Amino acid sequence: MELDLRPYQRQIVESVKMKGSTLVVLPTGLGKTHVALALIKENIVSGGKSLFLTPTKPLARQHYLTMQKTLDLGPEQISLVTGEVGGMKRKALYTAKIFVSTPQTIKNDMKKGIYPAKDTTLAIFDEAHRAVGDYAYVPIAGNLPENCVSLALTASPGGDRARIKEVLSNLNIKNIEIMVETDAAIRPYTKNLAASWIPVDLSQELKEADSHLAALIREYSQKLGNSYQKPPITSKKQFMLYGHRLQAMRHPAKYTLLSHYYALLHLIHLQELLQNQGPHPALNYITKLKSSASRTSAALVARPEMVGAFKILSSAGDHPKTIKLLSLLSSMKNSKVILFVQYRDQINRIKEVLDANGFSSRIFVGKRDGFTKRMQEETMDAFRRDEFKILVASSIGEEGLDIPAVDSVIFFEPIPSEIRSIQRRGRAGRFKDGSVHVLMTRATRDEYYFWASRKREQKMKEILLSLQKEMERKRFSPESKIQKDAPMRVGGQSNLNDF
Repeated sequence: MELDLRPYQRQIVESVKMKGSTLVVLPTGLGKTHVALALIKENIVSGGKSLFLTPTKPLARQHYLTMQKTLDLGPEQISLVTGEVGGMKRKALYTAKIFVSTPQTIKNDMKKGIYPAKDTTLAIFDEAHRAVGDYAYVPIAGNLPENCVSLALTASPGGDRARIKEVLSNLNIKNIEIMVETDAAIRPYTKNLAASWIPVDLSQELKEADSHLAALIREYSQKLGNSYQKPPITSKKQFMLYGHRLQAMRHPAKYTLLSHYYALLHLIHLQELLQNQGPHPALNYITKLKSSASRTSAALVARPEMVGAFKILSSAGDHPKTIKLLSLLSSMKNSKVILFVQYRDQINRIKEVLDANGFSSRIFVGKRDGFTKRMQEETMDAFRRDEFKILVASSIGEEGLDIPAVDSVIFFEPIPSEIRSIQRRGRAGRFKDGSVHVLMTRATRDEYYFWASRKREQKMKEILLSLQKEMERKRFSPESKIQKDAPMRVGGQSNLNDF
């Protein structure tokens, strides 16, 4: 099969050849993989080896099959390398020209000395925003030779400047290519993605239960504020840092303060479950607290306010979002839908409600929830065959798995992460027009998360464009070793038409 590059893809390929290791940020469905394949094709001619890394085994297999079809290579030229193949047999796979693998496998083989790092001249890092902290992408990039060109692919590197710079540093990136939905170069190739947010109000019963929790939150916040500092309860990140500071204290009051802090931590989480998910996850959480051996938990669930909240929740109906969800799904007959839900308890409850109302659905969750790899594969195969229309998924469905394109994506709740929000939306509108719907409870953390995510997305674009300009200035500064007339090439060809 011939590689037919779109103009913007060809532009990115030439930019990589000229400027070296590059971060490519493109909306989902616009062919980042084709850019990688074009560079791999050119790299074969030079005699170098190419490494294509992707986070999960199913996605590695998908890319492997795509390369076999698209690049028209013999089986000896491309290897699918996974941990399921034994060490010595795996060593034999490295005689190929191209390796498609998960990062942990390559990291392990680098340690063993069986991976041919010195011969690798092109490395592709799919879902490159993961290249932070101790993720396996980081040591892999650090062990590749200086002449190896890195291609980092993502739809969303994040909205934090320090995090983005960490990704760039870890993968030795010298160049950024970013295009957003409004760019003229990609507009002809993007599908319309209608977006809407659907506001709902808490029922009277849930408001009543919430008022009991709010009273306790105020009380424990005041206790901490009077004895130490006022806790930052509106920001999860800052609240966790506050807890770390308490743990580091050397003071007789430390353990009393920590007891108040953990009680508050439970209350904030419980309130979020009540406001954004509904009675069932909240009741399950209170039940877990009751069975806990912790004295803090025991004291908390014995409080009259908690007893009152539990009693109300026990007789309350489902969250009002559930009614809106059923109405929305009824208007989407014969549409293929992914419904993202944050918590497993709520996933199970929604599945029960959908079954009771005649909707064909299945759940899709991670292995830690007892959902085996085989179950994941069988669910995806059935979804492709249209055996059911609604996939109720946890965050496992956001990236790294070969999930078919769908007509619509529904968020049962907004999420504050711009990376995850972009990944979720990207499941719709890949090959045809689609829609995205976000259910949001008014005057709760739902609203904060919704606007926080949108703000961080905008900030991400601004940061990337700023860093792109910085790199351009450095490239042509007198101190730079890269000159205008000294292009960096991948492979031995300068034009795909030479093949």
